[in-house]
Amino acid sequence: MGLDRSRYDNRSDQWRKRSGPKRHRRRWLSGVPVRLVFVTVAAASALATQFVMQHTGSLPEINLQNLTKPAPAPISGVASVIDGDTIEIHGQRIRFNGIDAPESHQYCNDARGFDYPCGRRSAEALDGFLSASKPVQCTFVTWDRYDRYVGDCGRADGSSVAAWMVEHGQALDWPTYSNGAYAGQQAKAKASKVGLWVGTFQFPWDWRAQHSDDPQATPAPLFAIGNGNSGCNIKGNISADGEHIYHVPGQKYYSVTKITEAKGERWFCSEAEAVAAGWRQSKR
Repeated sequence: MGLDRSRYDNRSDQWRKRSGPKRHRRRWLSGVPVRLVFVTVAAASALATQFVMQHTGSLPEINLQNLTKPAPAPISGVASVIDGDTIEIHGQRIRFNGIDAPESHQYCNDARGFDYPCGRRSAEALDGFLSASKPVQCTFVTWDRYDRYVGDCGRADGSSVAAWMVEHGQALDWPTYSNGAYAGQQAKAKASKVGLWVGTFQFPWDWRAQHSDDPQATPAPLFAIGNGNSGCNIKGNISADGEHIYHVPGQKYYSVTKITEAKGERWFCSEAEAVAAGWRQSKR
């Protein structure tokens, strides 16, 4: 029996008619939409990067997931001082925008070359400045990678907190994030040799990098001063021979000193309070 070529050719023609448009449609579906996806993703990425750069000048300190969080309203209230560039208001940790202060456990050299706790001094200076005109109000700038509210803060009298800290040598202009906003105040402090500039010191960002493995060099110190609710930070310890000794943040044995209230040990909110209670300061 011979092959019915007309039937075979007819089927081939029908297959060609069907397959041609399908192949064309498949190329269109797999080409144009994919390109559109890449373009869309690239555009979204560029917009996110532009947003971060405009608000911080750099990328490393930003948690990109926070870009989707709504911008909170300004915060106003009496502040607890965490360190020289961080406060807490109503339970919200706030990082000052554009400046960097010595870390809580950081030491610097004074004019005579002696070590002193510059991180603690910076926090104390900030506390005194804020106490003179309450409350503090902060407007939101962005979230940092530690989920802290980064803001521009001012006292009740309108004075910029960041500008005052830099001008008095208690913090530094952080050009990575400030775009030089406080360079003028820093130049004035350096020329006047006030605060940090009276001696020598390591830039806080360099100090953190050098102490990245140190559990004390954290972005959120475990103490606070001021009139907020974060507690007191001076440790009143009783030694094995019964001597009452208090330790302040930054001292050698502060981090390893444990307070057991059942033994009569306690926390103090100021050194004057500790002395009045019969404690003496640790020599180291």
